[in-house]
Amino acid sequence: MTVFINCFSSEWIKKRRSFADWLVWIGAFFIPVINTIIFLVYPSQLSKLHTAPDFWKAIYYRSWETMSVMLLPMGLVLAVSLITQIEFKNNTWKQLHTMPVSFTNIFFSKLAVIFLMLLQLIFLFNIGLCLSAVIPSLLNSSIPFPSYKIPVQFFIAENGKFFVVCLPLIALQYLLSLQFKNFLIPIGAGLALVIGGLIAISWKYVYLIPSSYTALHYFQSIGKRLPQHNILQWSVGYFVLFIILAYILYLFKKEKG
Repeated sequence: MTVFINCFSSEWIKKRRSFADWLVWIGAFFIPVINTIIFLVYPSQLSKLHTAPDFWKAIYYRSWETMSVMLLPMGLVLAVSLITQIEFKNNTWKQLHTMPVSFTNIFFSKLAVIFLMLLQLIFLFNIGLCLSAVIPSLLNSSIPFPSYKIPVQFFIAENGKFFVVCLPLIALQYLLSLQFKNFLIPIGAGLALVIGGLIAISWKYVYLIPSSYTALHYFQSIGKRLPQHNILQWSVGYFVLFIILAYILYLFKKEKG
Protein backbone atom coordinates (compact mmCIF):
# COMPACT_ATOMS: atom_id res chain seq x y z
CA MET A 1 0.00 0.00 0.00
CA THR A 2 2.86 2.38 0.81
CA VAL A 3 4.40 1.74 -2.60
CA PHE A 4 1.08 2.49 -4.29
CA ILE A 5 0.63 5.73 -2.33
CA ASN A 6 4.14 6.85 -3.26
CA CYS A 7 3.49 5.95 -6.88
CA PHE A 8 0.18 7.82 -6.81
CA SER A 9 1.83 10.88 -5.27
CA SER A 10 4.45 10.88 -8.00
CA GLU A 11 1.78 10.65 -10.71
CA TRP A 12 -0.21 13.45 -9.10
CA ILE A 13 2.83 15.74 -9.05
CA LYS A 14 3.50 15.01 -12.73
CA LYS A 15 -0.15 15.77 -13.50
CA ARG A 16 0.13 19.18 -11.88
CA ARG A 17 2.75 20.19 -14.42
CA SER A 18 0.61 19.20 -17.40
CA PHE A 19 -2.23 20.76 -19.39
CA ALA A 20 -4.53 18.11 -17.90
CA ASP A 21 -4.52 20.06 -14.63
CA TRP A 22 -5.58 23.25 -16.40
CA LEU A 23 -8.22 21.28 -18.28
CA VAL A 24 -9.94 20.40 -15.01
CA TRP A 25 -10.23 24.03 -13.94
CA ILE A 26 -11.26 25.29 -17.36
CA GLY A 27 -13.82 22.51 -17.78
CA ALA A 28 -15.25 23.01 -14.29
CA PHE A 29 -15.87 26.74 -14.56
CA PHE A 30 -16.56 27.23 -18.28
CA ILE A 31 -20.33 26.60 -18.13
CA PRO A 32 -20.84 28.43 -14.79
CA VAL A 33 -19.02 31.50 -16.16
CA ILE A 34 -21.14 31.44 -19.32
CA ASN A 35 -24.32 31.09 -17.23
CA THR A 36 -23.24 33.95 -14.97
CA ILE A 37 -22.75 36.22 -17.98
CA ILE A 38 -26.11 35.18 -19.44
CA PHE A 39 -27.89 35.85 -16.14
CA LEU A 40 -26.27 39.28 -15.89
CA VAL A 41 -27.17 40.23 -19.46
CA TYR A 42 -30.62 38.60 -19.35
CA PRO A 43 -31.64 38.70 -15.67
CA SER A 44 -35.15 37.52 -16.53
CA GLN A 45 -33.77 34.04 -17.25
CA LEU A 46 -32.51 33.68 -13.70
CA SER A 47 -35.63 35.31 -12.27
CA LYS A 48 -37.76 32.68 -14.03
CA LEU A 49 -35.78 29.92 -12.33
CA HIS A 50 -36.84 31.36 -8.97
CA THR A 51 -40.41 30.38 -9.88
CA ALA A 52 -39.43 26.75 -10.44
CA PRO A 53 -40.63 24.16 -7.89
CA ASP A 54 -37.02 23.63 -6.81
CA PHE A 55 -34.63 26.46 -7.68
CA TRP A 56 -31.37 24.62 -7.06
CA LYS A 57 -32.43 21.56 -9.03
CA ALA A 58 -33.37 23.85 -11.92
CA ILE A 59 -29.94 25.49 -11.79
CA TYR A 60 -28.29 22.09 -11.51
CA TYR A 61 -29.96 20.61 -14.58
CA ARG A 62 -29.51 23.78 -16.61
CA SER A 63 -25.78 23.70 -15.89
CA TRP A 64 -25.39 20.00 -16.60
CA GLU A 65 -27.16 20.13 -19.98
CA THR A 66 -24.22 21.20 -22.16
CA MET A 67 -21.72 19.72 -19.72
CA SER A 68 -23.11 16.18 -19.87
CA VAL A 69 -23.88 16.11 -23.58
CA MET A 70 -20.69 17.59 -24.99
CA LEU A 71 -18.04 19.07 -22.71
CA LEU A 72 -17.69 16.29 -20.12
CA PRO A 73 -17.21 13.32 -22.51
CA MET A 74 -14.84 15.30 -24.74
CA GLY A 75 -12.96 16.55 -21.69
CA LEU A 76 -12.55 12.98 -20.44
CA VAL A 77 -11.08 11.92 -23.76
CA LEU A 78 -8.57 14.76 -23.66
CA ALA A 79 -7.68 14.44 -19.97
CA VAL A 80 -7.12 10.66 -19.99
CA SER A 81 -5.02 10.92 -23.14
CA LEU A 82 -2.95 13.75 -21.65
CA ILE A 83 -2.21 11.77 -18.48
CA THR A 84 -0.76 8.82 -20.39
CA GLN A 85 0.91 11.14 -22.90
CA ILE A 86 3.11 12.59 -20.13
CA GLU A 87 5.34 9.50 -20.25
CA PHE A 88 5.34 9.30 -24.04
CA LYS A 89 6.12 13.01 -24.38
CA ASN A 90 9.04 12.88 -21.95
CA ASN A 91 10.13 9.45 -23.17
CA THR A 92 10.12 8.19 -19.58
CA TRP A 93 8.14 4.95 -19.88
CA LYS A 94 11.33 2.84 -19.92
CA GLN A 95 12.75 4.77 -16.99
CA LEU A 96 9.49 4.31 -15.09
CA HIS A 97 9.48 0.56 -15.75
CA THR A 98 13.04 0.14 -14.46
CA MET A 99 12.05 1.50 -11.06
CA PRO A 100 11.27 -0.95 -8.20
CA VAL A 101 7.54 -0.51 -8.75
CA SER A 102 5.24 -3.16 -10.15
CA PHE A 103 3.35 -2.64 -13.40
CA THR A 104 0.16 -3.06 -11.38
CA ASN A 105 1.00 -0.09 -9.16
CA ILE A 106 1.89 2.03 -12.18
CA PHE A 107 -1.30 1.10 -14.01
CA PHE A 108 -3.68 1.71 -11.12
CA SER A 109 -1.91 4.79 -9.74
CA LYS A 110 -2.39 6.56 -13.08
CA LEU A 111 -6.01 5.42 -13.11
CA ALA A 112 -6.50 6.69 -9.55
CA VAL A 113 -5.16 10.10 -10.61
CA ILE A 114 -7.75 10.21 -13.39
CA PHE A 115 -10.52 9.32 -10.92
CA LEU A 116 -9.42 12.04 -8.53
CA MET A 117 -9.29 14.54 -11.38
CA LEU A 118 -12.89 13.68 -12.27
CA LEU A 119 -13.98 14.12 -8.66
CA GLN A 120 -12.16 17.44 -8.57
CA LEU A 121 -13.90 18.53 -11.77
CA ILE A 122 -17.35 17.62 -10.45
CA PHE A 123 -16.71 19.33 -7.10
CA LEU A 124 -15.47 22.55 -8.72
CA PHE A 125 -18.30 22.47 -11.24
CA ASN A 126 -20.87 22.33 -8.44
CA ILE A 127 -19.22 25.28 -6.72
CA GLY A 128 -19.32 27.12 -10.02
CA LEU A 129 -22.99 26.44 -10.70
CA CYS A 130 -23.92 27.65 -7.21
CA LEU A 131 -21.88 30.82 -7.70
CA SER A 132 -23.54 31.39 -11.07
CA ALA A 133 -26.84 31.74 -9.20
CA VAL A 134 -25.45 33.91 -6.39
CA ILE A 135 -23.16 36.39 -8.17
CA PRO A 136 -25.81 37.91 -10.49
CA SER A 137 -28.11 38.59 -7.52
CA LEU A 138 -25.27 40.43 -5.76
CA LEU A 139 -24.58 42.59 -8.81
CA ASN A 140 -28.18 43.17 -9.89
CA SER A 141 -30.73 44.12 -7.23
CA SER A 142 -33.63 43.12 -9.50
CA ILE A 143 -32.61 39.46 -9.23
CA PRO A 144 -33.74 37.70 -6.04
CA PHE A 145 -31.02 36.24 -3.84
CA PRO A 146 -31.18 32.40 -3.79
CA SER A 147 -31.74 31.93 -0.08
CA TYR A 148 -33.30 28.49 -0.61
CA LYS A 149 -31.81 25.49 1.13
CA ILE A 150 -29.38 23.63 -1.11
CA PRO A 151 -30.48 19.97 -1.51
CA VAL A 152 -27.13 18.48 -0.56
CA GLN A 153 -28.30 14.86 -0.70
CA PHE A 154 -29.69 15.40 -4.20
CA PHE A 155 -26.41 16.96 -5.35
CA ILE A 156 -24.35 14.11 -3.89
CA ALA A 157 -26.59 11.42 -5.39
CA GLU A 158 -26.73 12.98 -8.86
CA ASN A 159 -23.03 13.78 -8.93
CA GLY A 160 -22.31 10.21 -7.89
CA LYS A 161 -24.37 8.93 -10.81
CA PHE A 162 -22.56 11.21 -13.24
CA PHE A 163 -19.27 9.86 -11.87
CA VAL A 164 -20.40 6.28 -12.50
CA VAL A 165 -21.57 6.92 -16.07
CA CYS A 166 -18.15 8.45 -16.83
CA LEU A 167 -16.31 5.26 -15.86
CA PRO A 168 -16.67 3.24 -19.10
CA LEU A 169 -15.41 6.11 -21.27
CA ILE A 170 -12.48 6.62 -18.90
CA ALA A 171 -11.57 2.92 -19.03
CA LEU A 172 -11.89 2.72 -22.82
CA GLN A 173 -9.85 5.87 -23.36
CA TYR A 174 -7.24 4.65 -20.88
CA LEU A 175 -6.98 1.40 -22.82
CA LEU A 176 -6.47 3.24 -26.11
CA SER A 177 -4.05 5.80 -24.71
CA LEU A 178 -1.75 3.16 -23.24
CA GLN A 179 -1.52 1.34 -26.56
CA PHE A 180 -0.52 4.17 -28.88
CA LYS A 181 2.45 6.48 -28.64
CA ASN A 182 0.93 8.81 -31.23
CA PHE A 183 -1.24 11.20 -29.23
CA LEU A 184 -3.64 11.79 -32.13
CA ILE A 185 -4.76 8.17 -32.48
CA PRO A 186 -6.47 7.74 -29.06
CA ILE A 187 -7.73 11.33 -29.19
CA GLY A 188 -9.25 10.80 -32.63
CA ALA A 189 -10.78 7.46 -31.69
CA GLY A 190 -12.21 8.84 -28.45
CA LEU A 191 -13.73 11.94 -30.03
CA ALA A 192 -15.17 9.82 -32.84
CA LEU A 193 -16.89 7.63 -30.24
CA VAL A 194 -18.27 10.68 -28.43
CA ILE A 195 -19.62 12.22 -31.63
CA GLY A 196 -20.98 8.85 -32.72
CA GLY A 197 -22.79 8.50 -29.41
CA LEU A 198 -24.40 11.91 -29.84
CA ILE A 199 -25.50 11.12 -33.39
CA ALA A 200 -27.04 7.83 -32.22
CA ILE A 201 -28.72 9.34 -29.14
CA SER A 202 -32.22 8.59 -30.47
CA TRP A 203 -31.30 5.06 -31.61
CA LYS A 204 -33.02 2.33 -29.61
CA TYR A 205 -29.70 0.54 -29.07
CA VAL A 206 -27.78 3.64 -28.00
CA TYR A 207 -27.35 2.08 -24.55
CA LEU A 208 -24.69 -0.13 -26.16
CA ILE A 209 -22.50 2.92 -26.82
CA PRO A 210 -20.70 3.83 -23.55
CA SER A 211 -19.61 7.25 -24.83
CA SER A 212 -23.27 8.33 -24.80
CA TYR A 213 -23.91 7.51 -21.14
CA THR A 214 -23.41 11.00 -19.68
CA ALA A 215 -25.95 12.41 -22.14
CA LEU A 216 -28.33 9.48 -21.64
CA HIS A 217 -28.23 9.87 -17.88
CA TYR A 218 -28.96 13.58 -18.17
CA PHE A 219 -31.94 13.03 -20.47
CA GLN A 220 -33.28 10.29 -18.22
CA SER A 221 -32.90 12.56 -15.17
CA ILE A 222 -35.00 15.35 -16.69
CA GLY A 223 -37.58 12.92 -18.07
CA LYS A 224 -36.86 13.45 -21.76
CA ARG A 225 -35.97 9.82 -22.37
CA LEU A 226 -37.59 6.77 -20.83
CA PRO A 227 -35.07 4.77 -18.77
CA GLN A 228 -35.55 1.53 -20.69
CA HIS A 229 -32.14 0.32 -19.55
CA ASN A 230 -30.21 0.82 -16.34
CA ILE A 231 -27.34 2.99 -17.55
CA LEU A 232 -25.59 2.76 -14.18
CA GLN A 233 -25.40 -1.02 -14.38
CA TRP A 234 -24.22 -0.90 -17.98
CA SER A 235 -21.60 1.66 -16.97
CA VAL A 236 -20.16 -0.58 -14.26
CA GLY A 237 -20.21 -3.59 -16.58
CA TYR A 238 -18.42 -1.80 -19.39
CA PHE A 239 -15.92 -0.30 -16.96
CA VAL A 240 -14.97 -3.70 -15.53
CA LEU A 241 -14.65 -5.16 -19.04
CA PHE A 242 -12.54 -2.32 -20.43
CA ILE A 243 -10.28 -1.96 -17.41
CA ILE A 244 -9.51 -5.69 -17.27
CA LEU A 245 -8.74 -5.66 -20.99
CA ALA A 246 -6.60 -2.53 -20.60
CA TYR A 247 -4.69 -4.11 -17.71
CA ILE A 248 -4.00 -7.34 -19.59
CA LEU A 249 -2.89 -5.51 -22.74
CA TYR A 250 -0.63 -3.25 -20.66
CA LEU A 251 1.01 -6.18 -18.87
CA PHE A 252 1.69 -8.12 -22.05
CA LYS A 253 2.60 -5.21 -24.30
CA LYS A 254 6.11 -5.89 -25.58
CA GLU A 255 7.06 -2.26 -26.07
CA LYS A 256 5.61 -0.22 -23.21
CA GLY A 257 6.85 3.15 -24.39
